[in-house]
Amino acid sequence: MLASSLPGAPLAASRRAGRSRSTQSPYRECEGLHNSRLQPSARAAQQPKQIQRLPYLYKHSVNRRCRSLVLQAQKGQPDPPDAPREERRGGREWLQTLLSRFGPITQKAENTAVLDFEKPLVELDNRITEVRKVAEENGVDVSESIRELEDRAKQLRKDTYSRLTPVQRLQVARHPNRPTFLDVALNISDKFVELHGDRAGLDDPAMVCGLASMEGQTFMFIGHQKGRNTKENIHRNFGMPQPNGYRKALRFMKHADKFGLPIVTFVDTPGAFAGKSAEESGQGEAIAVNLREMFGFRVPILSVVIGEGGSGGALAIGCANRNLIMEHSVYYVASPEACAAILWKARDKAATATEALKITAEQLIKFKVMDHVIPEPLGGAHSDPMGAFPAIKKSLMEVYSYYSKLTEEEIKLDRYAKFRALGHFEEHLVPGGQWRETRATRAKALAEGSGAHTKMGTWAVDEREAELCELIADQDERWDEAIVGKEQWINKPAQPPGLLRTGIMELSVAMVEQRRRQQEQASSAPPVPSLSEPTPAVAQPYSQGNNGVAGNGSHGVEVEA
Repeated sequence: MLASSLPGAPLAASRRAGRSRSTQSPYRECEGLHNSRLQPSARAAQQPKQIQRLPYLYKHSVNRRCRSLVLQAQKGQPDPPDAPREERRGGREWLQTLLSRFGPITQKAENTAVLDFEKPLVELDNRITEVRKVAEENGVDVSESIRELEDRAKQLRKDTYSRLTPVQRLQVARHPNRPTFLDVALNISDKFVELHGDRAGLDDPAMVCGLASMEGQTFMFIGHQKGRNTKENIHRNFGMPQPNGYRKALRFMKHADKFGLPIVTFVDTPGAFAGKSAEESGQGEAIAVNLREMFGFRVPILSVVIGEGGSGGALAIGCANRNLIMEHSVYYVASPEACAAILWKARDKAATATEALKITAEQLIKFKVMDHVIPEPLGGAHSDPMGAFPAIKKSLMEVYSYYSKLTEEEIKLDRYAKFRALGHFEEHLVPGGQWRETRATRAKALAEGSGAHTKMGTWAVDEREAELCELIADQDERWDEAIVGKEQWINKPAQPPGLLRTGIMELSVAMVEQRRRQQEQASSAPPVPSLSEPTPAVAQPYSQGNNGVAGNGSHGVEVEA
């Protein structure tokens, strides 16, 4: 509209002038228009005629453009703005240039958490740093003194960490600077891609899953994730997953099983979240489903405890073919604080509970709960994380190389056999709770080849034990004969599976009878009716007044002298 108000000839001249000026530099065109030393009349005289005829708005826009070009030239730009510039480097080169400014930390931050037993080590390290700094400032050679102090600090650190108590190992496992799952995953893998969601609209940040590649093999990584500070811990719920977190883990386990990807889980949680919302969402059901499904996967499952593994929250992703644990990690059925609150009703008994729970790596290997210990750098993984990552990767690849040669059926049977072997126990008669003496006697009899046998060929340590075994078997047979055809009248109490084994209940009755007879002999009180004597309930075991319970607690057991 502005151009239409101008005469045709001047407009055409301005267009021809614009085309002729397009080959020139805008900087040269406006070179004289913004000289602050010229008077307004002089600047107006130097302006082209076609610009003088334009309205004020058009002249203002041209002046702004010229002013910006002059400012760019004044900043030291060697070439005019319209000159061709050098081609920009690629994104990878730019990123490498940016990251080259950063390097490994040479000195610990002042706010690094220090445990009580680590304070002497930190003081010695600070002293070495001060001596080195003073020597550099004054130009004094104190290399011998520094080397001596470093050797002393190394030996002190070695002695300290070789004598850690279970309580101290628990503190190391919970150290805030200990590597988390994401730290491990990003440093042991060539590439890691995180996957999200449980396909039910939720994504628990306390449970992280993703695909990882190590030495050309793709793995499914699943692990608990803690935070570094209060804000991250609140976001990650302190590493305690919700039910949707375990369903998320199960979803990606099934994904890995479908595509034949080995599964590696990293355990680092104090336990599953026990809040009201978690219980309402089915926390127990989610964990139970994970336990059931993990035994049916046809791919190898490896589990690594990198921090603390607590209760069902750890076991929900820990039903593996091979369980590995880092040197200073812990694994427990209940936290020491919870155990102390349950048994002693006091949290100050946590140290006693820690000793009793047998939660350290050495003790777990002894009980065959764990299969392999991953060594940590001197001073723990929290003091040298980069030194801990290669050991984790090496151990995982060594274990995987064994399972990569097995068939799918062999992998499932191996996982089943591992958990069936847990909790082995010895079943034999122990008089008066003297189990240590009984074990020693049995071991001696086995070594000498002595002992006795029952009619069925069962070995016993002596004739007395063989007779008692025969008695238990006879009473069990009598009971089976007594209930033939009358099973519907018997209201069997709900009992643990262990008590349903042959002879266990009869053995308990026999022990009670023996204790009563000992009490009768020690006192002059009138004899107490024994359990083997007929009672109204036993004489009429199937009457309605007895609620169908046959021989309440006795099952018709007769104990001979």
